[in-house]
Amino acid sequence: MTQVEEAVSVCFVVRIDDQSLGSFSSCDGLGVEFTLEQREEGGNNGMVWQLPTRIRYSNVRLSRPVTRDSARIIDWIAGMAAGVTRKTAIIEARTLGGTVIASWALSGVVPVRWSGPQLSADSPKVATETLELAHHGFLGTAR
Repeated sequence: MTQVEEAVSVCFVVRIDDQSLGSFSSCDGLGVEFTLEQREEGGNNGMVWQLPTRIRYSNVRLSRPVTRDSARIIDWIAGMAAGVTRKTAIIEARTLGGTVIASWALSGVVPVRWSGPQLSADSPKVATETLELAHHGFLGTAR
């Protein structure tokens, strides 16, 4: 009997094309929504046809404490000053031991927003950053 790894992850490692952005402590927004159009068929009162019309991919938000890897995000975003080019991203959910549990490949990735830490001496908290990415869909199972 094969042992199945549970989807319990400690971090999410992110690569944009072949450039690593490091690991993140949370990943939110991996999803897809199909917009349906309803059509009623004349003479058929038993059902309404549900026809898919559009596919909408939600933005992905990645958060982590500020580390040395934070500079990689700034370098990537600064490189887009001359023009935005869409990239491919790989997000890997990993265990504490580094074992990849699941991965997602996203096509047509562009940064939507980056928010840095709120620094205040009055309330000592962990400085965190959040990166939000838009994409044009999944590329099947990332390997």
